[in-house]
Amino acid sequence: MDRRIDGTVAVLTMRHRPHNLLDPVLCQEIIESLRWSADQRVRAVVLASGLRHFSAGADLDLMLPAAERGDGVLDWPMLDVLRAFDELPLPIVASVHGICIGGGLELALACDLIVAAGSAKLGSVEATVGLHPLMGGIQRIAQRAGAARAKEMAMLGRRYDARTMERWGVINKVVDDEHLQAATMTIARELAGGPTVAHAATKALVSVAVSEGVRAADEAMAELQQPIFRSTDFRTGVASSQQNGPVMGRFEGR
Repeated sequence: MDRRIDGTVAVLTMRHRPHNLLDPVLCQEIIESLRWSADQRVRAVVLASGLRHFSAGADLDLMLPAAERGDGVLDWPMLDVLRAFDELPLPIVASVHGICIGGGLELALACDLIVAAGSAKLGSVEATVGLHPLMGGIQRIAQRAGAARAKEMAMLGRRYDARTMERWGVINKVVDDEHLQAATMTIARELAGGPTVAHAATKALVSVAVSEGVRAADEAMAELQQPIFRSTDFRTGVASSQQNGPVMGRFEGR
């Protein structure tokens, strides 16, 4: 996993050859890289691939013996990966090109926003090997596109073009292949330049809403919003609005 800082954005680039196949090593690298991002005082994160594909799924050669020696539960740190994405108080943007299937799609779905190249192919293909998505893909597609689409994708095991995924609401934006990196960084920099204290609260509130429901989110609002009202960003935003109207101010993330 390559790590670099681009201004206020951490760019994490997977290079787990040959095809960024998900396994315990890649899982741990992702967890450690997200923790590293939190320590760098950046304000947004991009997850990308430096190989031909974003990720061609899980390493089945390793999965089969791991499943056979276990008790019916794969002993990979997949839940830890999901927690690392969810608990990072920074917006995370997935930059998807090539093949993004199985566990690769689940990595993208764990991010807050997904930008994909027009030629990308995405899908929950686990049914083709007698599985279903093991790392949150079913529930995250259901959140984004509804139960019917989640069942369709998981049960049929097909690959879909990026435009279809955008139309269904599974991903956020599709761009021409040659513009993928620039478009992703534009969005990441826009997020990084925004009120990141508020962004962290937004991310936490969405997590409560989708896991516990709207009533629980309503009850969690007061506590989650406390850091916003204590932030310099809020005072800066109010002053900017009074002077310039409702346009994005210059925030510092504190």
